[in-house]
Amino acid sequence: MAGRGRLKPVFAHHLFRNPKPMSMALAQKLAAQSVAAVAAGQNLQDVLERIRAAHPELSAQENGTLQDIAYGCQRYLGSLKHMLSHMLKKPVDNRELESLLLAALYQLHYTRNAPHAVVNEAVEAIAKIGRGQYCSFANAILRRFLRERDRLAASYKKDDVAKYNLPRWWLDYLRNHYPKHWNNIVTAFQLHPPMTLRVNRRHGNAESYLAELAAAGIAAKALDDCAVTLEAAVPVHSLPGFSDGLVSVQDFGAQQAAYILQPRNGERILDACAAPGGKTGHILETADCDITALDIDRGRLKRVEDNLARLGFQTASTVCADARDLAAWYDGRPFDAVLADVPCTASGVVRRNPDIKWLRRPGDALKTARQQESLLDALWTVVKPGGRMLFATCSLFTEENDLQLQNFLRRHADAACAAPQTLLPTPKQDGFYYALIRKQP
Repeated sequence: MAGRGRLKPVFAHHLFRNPKPMSMALAQKLAAQSVAAVAAGQNLQDVLERIRAAHPELSAQENGTLQDIAYGCQRYLGSLKHMLSHMLKKPVDNRELESLLLAALYQLHYTRNAPHAVVNEAVEAIAKIGRGQYCSFANAILRRFLRERDRLAASYKKDDVAKYNLPRWWLDYLRNHYPKHWNNIVTAFQLHPPMTLRVNRRHGNAESYLAELAAAGIAAKALDDCAVTLEAAVPVHSLPGFSDGLVSVQDFGAQQAAYILQPRNGERILDACAAPGGKTGHILETADCDITALDIDRGRLKRVEDNLARLGFQTASTVCADARDLAAWYDGRPFDAVLADVPCTASGVVRRNPDIKWLRRPGDALKTARQQESLLDALWTVVKPGGRMLFATCSLFTEENDLQLQNFLRRHADAACAAPQTLLPTPKQDGFYYALIRKQP
């Protein structure tokens, strides 16, 4: 995995065996399409959904290879572009060509795919661009990379964008706002995210579920009483008791929301912006409460309902509405607690969504903060006196976190917050921000 100095190859569990050439060719081509789409400003997850919908013939192996190349290219885009540029006299002006070269370089440098197969399939795909005028060029570039790989890999240690695989403005921001922690943050950003599970405390705990995993031949370790992390990711259907609601997949940092909110039996609780429902389910696992899950997106709300049904919580209310439009959903009965997991730039979860690094722009956090402001003000009106609201984001940008909190407290004389928490990205968790705001009686 990535660390200081030279980046070492990282292998996804589905790449330990080299795919068949035909499988590789299709996955490589489609992954390159995703690279081009992200470069044009599109979200990687949405792009991959469209690609898979257009290619239902993809095998599980091809899907796995597609996923690895697509995400790997975004994770290491800085170093890949640096190495490619050092082999060129001038930049590539054809996006399709550049994307195929980047996909091939990722495979050559970060996976165990057979080099000759990677080069051959990439050159064959590039030969179909235009009238084939790039075929010899691509062949020469990729074979040169194989000869000069060590020199090229050493060269990107001298360039921060390539070394840390982050835009320069983002690096500057982290250095300014997290002077003691920025290096650990950017190192964590380049790691593959762990697969962490939340054990349903109504059915067991970490100790009991570790025994279930061991019996299934799945290596894992406990993070706390109800959280375990797997040594290697596995398909969810292979997790013991997953379909029966014994366990859920949830980042360890995200699991802290329910503990900070501290739901109690009999309370009336609102989970605003609830999709996909991980925190909703966790709240219900923690206490017998009357919960309403609210989300503006009907499709995403369906995921909340499916998640709650799998966990066995049939009594939770789900509502599709804009949280700011109180007339559309609020019945006038105030809530004891509100989880305000508001939209943000998601700058704390870039290792799960590495395209975010390249899609975000310097002014995005301020724009998102303005949207958060009206949402938080609306939600505050439904908190009863003496109640509480947990302001939560998965961002590290202070415009969406501490500055937002300070502005909120200035606007609301009846609001108080003792100890906001910033959870920095580490090998075991993503980055999150939590501020428990109490309403004066």
